Amino acid sequence: MNGEALQSSSTVLESVTVAAPSLSLFAVCSETVFCFSHGKVEVACGDMTPQHDSDPSTKHPPFNIIADKSQFSPGDEIKGRNAGKHYFKGFLIEARNAGDLNEIVGSFKLISPDISQLLKCDNKEGSAVSHTSDSHKTEVQVIWVAPSDSPSSVQFLVTVARGYKEFWVKIPGPVLSQNGAAPPPQTTFGGSIGAQTTQTTTSTILSRSFTSEGCGGSKSCLRDPEGCDPQNDTACHFLSFSALGSSVMFELSGPAEGYVSFALSQDKWMGNDDVYLCIRDTDRVDIKAAYVSGRTHPIISSPNILKGIAWRLSDGVIQCSFCRDIHLPPENLNRFDLDQMYYLFMAHGRAEDGRTHRHDHQPLISTYPAGITGPPEDLTGSRSPLLIKYHGAFMLIAWTSTVSAGVIMARYFKPDWPERNILGQKVWFQLHRMLMTITVLLTLVGFVLPFMYRGGWSKRAGIHPYLGCVVMALAVIQPVMALFRPAVPEILAVCVIKHCHNQAVCFHDLVVTIFLGIHQQALSLPAPWSTGVLAFIVVWFVLADLVLEVHRRGFLPIGQ
Repeated sequence: MNGEALQSSSTVLESVTVAAPSLSLFAVCSETVFCFSHGKVEVACGDMTPQHDSDPSTKHPPFNIIADKSQFSPGDEIKGRNAGKHYFKGFLIEARNAGDLNEIVGSFKLISPDISQLLKCDNKEGSAVSHTSDSHKTEVQVIWVAPSDSPSSVQFLVTVARGYKEFWVKIPGPVLSQNGAAPPPQTTFGGSIGAQTTQTTTSTILSRSFTSEGCGGSKSCLRDPEGCDPQNDTACHFLSFSALGSSVMFELSGPAEGYVSFALSQDKWMGNDDVYLCIRDTDRVDIKAAYVSGRTHPIISSPNILKGIAWRLSDGVIQCSFCRDIHLPPENLNRFDLDQMYYLFMAHGRAEDGRTHRHDHQPLISTYPAGITGPPEDLTGSRSPLLIKYHGAFMLIAWTSTVSAGVIMARYFKPDWPERNILGQKVWFQLHRMLMTITVLLTLVGFVLPFMYRGGWSKRAGIHPYLGCVVMALAVIQPVMALFRPAVPEILAVCVIKHCHNQAVCFHDLVVTIFLGIHQQALSLPAPWSTGVLAFIVVWFVLADLVLEVHRRGFLPIGQ
């Protein structure tokens, strides 16, 4: 913006909108979506309300919107700014007809394009201004251009957010009137600024902890560790449910930094599930119903369908209880009827400003579907799917036992049993071939199992599956090279060298792959013990190989 523009008749308007850390606001104007930073939060140009799954703050907004003049003429540029004692992260500014606040008036120009951008609302280019990122801001300045068909008075409005759960909607700014027009009547905004009519549910604080008493008798329970009692064990992850007439009561408890949750699913795979979240928000707990479509962030239901909400925070443990009707009205399309059989998922993780992050550990999944309104059961579950356990076991056996034994047999036992054969071949060769064949078969089976479990390629396993494919390819090449080895001694020697080199490359790649694999969520292995055990196995093989090599060269005459 040049100096002349800034010196012209102009009013500076400043709005403040705060997007929570690592979250962001979306400005949705007409049919255009503007996405900033990481999250998925929406602001509609019409009502200027962020879709943050909570109501606007009822506190007085700590921001002042100031214009450099109170009167204007068509074509004037009005400079304005927002000033306050607190930082903000996002904002949405609009100018409305003071006589009809549904009508957007004029357009804006940017002064600080690094932190602000123009939006298109009601098919009018530049009719609103919003933020470009969720960085902390203390002031934003913009220029509003009065149109030729300006109404007699204009009201500036701004939506401001300091966090995901702390925001103000339609904060009233200055009212400007055209030169010669009578000043508009004072507008009174009653109640909380920008408050909207929403269905709310009051909650109470639980007087005592949940208990496992009655599990399998009067209520169904799913626990981890199996058989734990949330009343006595702060490490207990606990879910119980029991039918109460036309509704079901749920109790959920577990240690977590941000939230505990459970889901009803028709299979053992995340996606298209009925989800319920208990989210810690400072010194209270918000309890919400949500829906997961595919492997995406939960979509919070509105209005709230839960009743009898209660919660408790103690010693890092989040507890909540609520009731839900067994059958809901047809408009609740993503809610499951509770008179069916479902797999149960339990998960926990971090939350920031009321926004949940991906769960920290593999969810606990019930062993079999449970009847929500059926006879009470004491359910069992696992955080590690059986197919993934077999995958890890097969790969570990193949590449820490059979392959190491096969390599040692070929490298150091050729001189032994010189006069004995097995099926016409040297003993060492037959043992080497048998061990390597077992290795390839175990690798092939173990390679297929994750694809069977995932139903395709895993996008969350990092580089582990890519290295696994390399290992599988090298493991198949090895027997092919051995099978087609030539009889000519000179060429045979070259092939043997390549065979050994390929084996070495395969083994080293495999070691890296296994170390990456043991930290996959789906295996749920205890750390750091799992890493220590695997490191011990690798060190043992290296030391054994070193001792045998020294002995082969005659420096260690063992048994002589």
